[in-house]
Amino acid sequence: MARRVAAPDSEARELFRAAVADAVPLASDRAHHEPPPPPAIPRSREQDEAAALAESIAALQLLDLQLEGGDEAAWARPGIARSVLRDLRRGRWVIEAQVDLHGLNRDEARHQVALFVADCIARERRCVRIVHGKGLGSPGREPVLKRLVLGWLAQKREVLAFCQARTVEGGAGAVIVLLAAK
Repeated sequence: MARRVAAPDSEARELFRAAVADAVPLASDRAHHEPPPPPAIPRSREQDEAAALAESIAALQLLDLQLEGGDEAAWARPGIARSVLRDLRRGRWVIEAQVDLHGLNRDEARHQVALFVADCIARERRCVRIVHGKGLGSPGREPVLKRLVLGWLAQKREVLAFCQARTVEGGAGAVIVLLAAK
């Protein structure tokens, strides 16, 4: 059964007309809608990537990696005996401290490496491990932090030598660092 709606009486019509008496009709019967704004451009990400690229290019010039007996990165400050680097690569030094950089961006990682090295020097720890990761979660699965960390270490006066960790110590995802005595 359909219900019938009663027609508005003349008093209701007059009230409605009085309420809308000053209304101005629209020039067009179509409403104008703004298109949605374009997606945001991640400026900080672009700047981070450009800075990382520039830093990695500069680090390549500063860092003279020696590939002796394999494809692992190894570096020693000029004047350091090659036997020191060889002993470091063979695990003859006891690792006294470590820091893990997983989940950090390049700025956070650089800050953490600087703090870690300073703390180890203050505590007279000579052999340390820095875990930078293998880059499995990075774009292109490239180890972004690895090259940066090696460059940062080569620039620090306190660092005498470093090499890629042995497989049981983190392999390509970590670096063993020999620090100068206090």
